[in-house]
Amino acid sequence: MSAPTLRPPSDPAAPSRPAPTPLRPSGLTWTVLRLHRAALLVWVAALLVAGAVLAWMYVIAPDAGVTGGPCATPPADGLPDCATVDAMTTNDVYSAGLDLVATALSYLMLPVAAWAGAALIGRELENGTAQLAWTQSVTPVRWLAAKLAVPAVLLTAGTTAVVLLHVWVRRDGNGNLLGAWYDSDIYLSIGPTAVAYALAGLALGAPAGLILRKALPAAGAAFAATLVLSYVLRAVRPSLWPTTTITGRTALDLPPDVLVLEHGVVTSDGRRIGNDLACVGSETQDQIRACMKSSRLSDFWATVHPESHFWPLQLVESGVLLAVAGAAVAATFTLLRRRTA
Repeated sequence: MSAPTLRPPSDPAAPSRPAPTPLRPSGLTWTVLRLHRAALLVWVAALLVAGAVLAWMYVIAPDAGVTGGPCATPPADGLPDCATVDAMTTNDVYSAGLDLVATALSYLMLPVAAWAGAALIGRELENGTAQLAWTQSVTPVRWLAAKLAVPAVLLTAGTTAVVLLHVWVRRDGNGNLLGAWYDSDIYLSIGPTAVAYALAGLALGAPAGLILRKALPAAGAAFAATLVLSYVLRAVRPSLWPTTTITGRTALDLPPDVLVLEHGVVTSDGRRIGNDLACVGSETQDQIRACMKSSRLSDFWATVHPESHFWPLQLVESGVLLAVAGAAVAATFTLLRRRTA
């Protein structure tokens, strides 16, 4: 028979060890996430879909770009297998997948602006939820700061992840299927402007919601303001960085990775004429000389943005967008203080 085990009596006065609490956001952060959980789920789902599409494009990239032509099954007389030629359909899928992600990133700021104006700010002012929070322990300034900071962090993190994945997938792709860097949707989806546009949309939605105080009008106003900003910046984008002028016969045969803004000629009497495509289609030196003689030209020139201007253009445009976002946020806080003073 074993001896009984003696244990010291428990001290009823000793404090009990608190149960571990799950790791989760607290305070205003948790309130914002819980209140807008539907938008959060949509955002997470969109990121997962974008990631899945890009992963699929990476998998099929080796099959994209296969040139078509005569085939034989089984392969014979030097002709490829028809199964390989059938892979041409992969080109369409590959291009469409990358275009889908690029378009979604380039227009992301529009739904973000509408959501910020309607659900994030306007609806809470319309139904009195914001005013109720202000009467408790949350000041209007803290309320607005949390409302903007939480989605800003989520937008920045998610958009950055998709942009980086997009750039990585495009890195080893077929150049004929990827599109040029200066195509608007592609340009906005492979650099920091994607994040800057999303943040600008969020920032422009805030004053719309605060001023109109109704969900639908605020959504429309924020959408319209962001759309105007987007069109203005697209129009002035070539002017955001100094251009390069190429002279001589090189201006007639520019590489595809160069954004050509204007072609021009120099006449035999020294006059420079812009928007003149004379001799551009000439392929041989003899054709160029004959064209120059018949048109009485002495030289050619072209105003371009080479691919090396990608990052300067991206950084300048991102800076403009962040300045607009900062001004919109500052105006929103100023207006809120005046209305709640």
